[in-house]
Amino acid sequence: PLTVQDKEHNHQVGSQRVMVEHIIREMKIFKIMAYPYRNRRKRFGLKVNLIAAIYNLEL
Repeated sequence: PLTVQDKEHNHQVGSQRVMVEHIIREMKIFKIMAYPYRNRRKRFGLKVNLIAAIYNLEL
């Protein structure tokens, strides 16, 4: 059986995980995270950062 503190901790972790999963879903809409990346690996971080910036502008 879980204590009240354990339940509260699980609730907080679950809330954060849901937010991250929603962001990953939004990034998959741009297709960079949905398929295997086949271009230069040096540019992968740049492209992910650009898409993350575009997503943050929408918020």
